[in-house]
Amino acid sequence: MRGDDERQASVWSYIPLEQRVPVDHPLRPLRAMVDAILIELSPQFERLYARVGRPSIAPERLVRALLLQVLYSVRSERLLMEQLDYNLLFRWFVGLQADDPIWDATVFTKNRQRLLEGDIARAFFERVVTEARRRGVLSDEHFTVDGTLIEAWASLKSFKRKDAPGGPPDDPGNPTVNFHGERRSNATHASTTDPDARLFRKGDAHEAKLYYQGHVLMDNRAGLAVDGSLTPASGFAERDQGLLLAARRAARRRITLGADKSYDTRDFVAALRGLAVTPHVAQHTTKRASALDRRTTRHPGYEVSQRRRKRIEEIFGWLKTVGLLRKTRHRGVARVGWMFTFGLAVYNLVRLRTLAAQPT
Repeated sequence: MRGDDERQASVWSYIPLEQRVPVDHPLRPLRAMVDAILIELSPQFERLYARVGRPSIAPERLVRALLLQVLYSVRSERLLMEQLDYNLLFRWFVGLQADDPIWDATVFTKNRQRLLEGDIARAFFERVVTEARRRGVLSDEHFTVDGTLIEAWASLKSFKRKDAPGGPPDDPGNPTVNFHGERRSNATHASTTDPDARLFRKGDAHEAKLYYQGHVLMDNRAGLAVDGSLTPASGFAERDQGLLLAARRAARRRITLGADKSYDTRDFVAALRGLAVTPHVAQHTTKRASALDRRTTRHPGYEVSQRRRKRIEEIFGWLKTVGLLRKTRHRGVARVGWMFTFGLAVYNLVRLRTLAAQPT
């Protein structure tokens, strides 16, 4: 028989959120890993808060909510609060009951600032890497380094001369700016919206934009990010940060480091060898000689590194398509760097879940 289309809303529900989430839902293994890491971070959370005063949003719930924002590409905190209000799956993951009130978006943002000041993203990321090492999926010898451009949340209209007198714009919403024929550089100009962003272009065929630059050190065995950093964009930042990231790993044992052709310079290769790092850099032979020769490239390990290094683009692709970092929604090196590091941690969690589901 035909069922009733009753419009009267039920007042009570006796099914807990834990039972509403399927046992095979992909968020369940992530929740288990995240909860274990947050327990380890509890002493660090304790140092960020006063002993007395009004209770704030629990930092564990803040981290879980931010993780959902990255996983589901929720573009703003206001939309995230809206989702938490009616999405029972989100409520379960964050740790809220079905009837718990949702925080105001401004309150959520203010509480998130405390996590930024405590460098919680770095601590969370390092514990995710430690979990990967505990599971035996990381290599201690073979790595890849690369960088990617992250577009800043600032318009080219905000890129003005540093010594220019400031005045009210003719149209506050969309001011008229005529910079045709004007030579602009980072030495003489800066963005009034985001002073940390730098004017940069990827190549001769690309337009110049305001960018940051993210740098990642990847493990070649599992394709996990084991270290990362963020800097203002420049032509030397990739190699400088590549040396810094490699030095942190080379202090433990001799390693190999794969990289693309932009790292094939004599200074970079010599600096790696000075760190006892074997350079497995792609050879750049267009109109010049490579810094590597057959003494390095003849070994089978060099060919393996050249195949594996391309997987680092999967990390950058995920961060930009899923992790909201194609164009950052934040300003300043500290805040953008926090989100970049946190995004790497979330990527690693997703990757660990995938590796655990694969048959051995």
